[in-house]
Amino acid sequence: MSAAFHKISSIEKYKVKWLYLIMAAFILLNTYLISRDTYWALAIPILVALALLFVFAFDIVILLVAFLTPLSIVLQDFDLGVSISVPSEILLIGLMLFFIIKIIYDSDIDRSFFRHPLSILIIIHLAWMLITCLSSELPLVSFKYLLSQLWFIVPMYFMGILYFKNEKNIRRFIRVYIASLLIVIVYTTIRHAKVGFDEEIGHWVMYPFYNDHTAYGAITALLIPVSFSLSLDKSHGRFWQWFAIISTIMLSIGLYLSFSRAAWIGLLGGVIVFILVLLKIPFKWILTTLILVIGLFFAFQQQIIDRLEKNKQDSSANFVEHVKSIANIRTDASNLERINRWQAALRLYKERPIVGWGPGTYQFIYAPYQLSKEKTIISTNAGDKGNAHSEYIGPLAERGLLGTILIVLIFSFSIYYGFRVYYKASSRHHRQLAIGIIIGLITYYIHGFMNNFLDTDKLSVPFWAFYAMIVSLDMYYTNKKNSPRSDISTPPLEKPTDS
Repeated sequence: MSAAFHKISSIEKYKVKWLYLIMAAFILLNTYLISRDTYWALAIPILVALALLFVFAFDIVILLVAFLTPLSIVLQDFDLGVSISVPSEILLIGLMLFFIIKIIYDSDIDRSFFRHPLSILIIIHLAWMLITCLSSELPLVSFKYLLSQLWFIVPMYFMGILYFKNEKNIRRFIRVYIASLLIVIVYTTIRHAKVGFDEEIGHWVMYPFYNDHTAYGAITALLIPVSFSLSLDKSHGRFWQWFAIISTIMLSIGLYLSFSRAAWIGLLGGVIVFILVLLKIPFKWILTTLILVIGLFFAFQQQIIDRLEKNKQDSSANFVEHVKSIANIRTDASNLERINRWQAALRLYKERPIVGWGPGTYQFIYAPYQLSKEKTIISTNAGDKGNAHSEYIGPLAERGLLGTILIVLIFSFSIYYGFRVYYKASSRHHRQLAIGIIIGLITYYIHGFMNNFLDTDKLSVPFWAFYAMIVSLDMYYTNKKNSPRSDISTPPLEKPTDS
């Protein structure tokens, strides 16, 4: 007994000696480097801590990503043409590599989510993106774009499905993300108040956390529905219900003060869909009405355009005037520039309709495809002021017709499976979660006609996480006995695990 104790004691002393040795080496290294005005070694403990979290508690890393994404700042090197959002994208890259290694070597991981129709579509989407990278006009730009999409989609969607297998993690992720965004909203609102809530200054007061008021508006609109749905859910306790109520109010204030007309339209569209769901309007009637409206637009498009061209109301701090400016395609520079970008994208598509010009290339190649009569005072030939301003037309130019078809299919499938969860969920709070998530996504699908932000972490992180939530709820928390697709392999519901 004493011999065994002595052996353990010797091992502990050995470990302590090594600990002291490592600490001494760390202090000496930093002393030397600081004397030479070099400070990178100070980050070593943080990197070691992160490495341990990746191996032993990746769920905490996912929550770190949720918290840090709204607070991350973009660092750019214009000479190298590289930009990265720090620290969120660093963590996302780590999660992606960790997940790939785990999938290859860990045979215990449930891989059934790869067979979900939405997962299959996303894989096809990434495969087509790879093919268009090979034929790209600027291959280096396209492969960098593909890599960035991988470190958004792999951790947030594929890894997210496993993480959200435990339904409580869905709420944790949403709360953490919203809590972080509320910090940005408070910061932005205080800065905005100092200048009297001026509409023009409101375009940049969210800097450095958001470079554009439209992206800021888009994320608030995306989160309002799910925050509102959580505010109606009493099952998670009074404290969290009040947190959701206050969050919904603050997000709404942030949306209003963003002066983002596209975000306003997106939320309005989401509210209309929500009302139709509450009224239990049959889907076939909604579809028929949508087709009728689109048909009437094309039948009377010239008259509609003539009417819009008579609108001379520019953007304004006045709410009513600002809403009126949405339809101004005669003098409003923002609207005219958006049309200019769309026209250039369509000309690019006509020249390469099958594979496009390559992912991420639009901003570098569209300049010659602008017409002088369509240019505005904010037009640029330098490729430094954004992309095609559309989640649908942009892929058309960069990845051809199939690229846009895949985007539309992915969006459509997410709506289908989101509503399937809503109607088939095994409990009321799952239904409330599902409707909040899907209405939030619909706000962005509508917004996506006028802007595109899925090439940034600010929108991609919650967007793909919402997709993962839908698939997790669909696979593990729904009764699909009579659903349209009941052939998906579903693990037992009794023991959802935290992978």
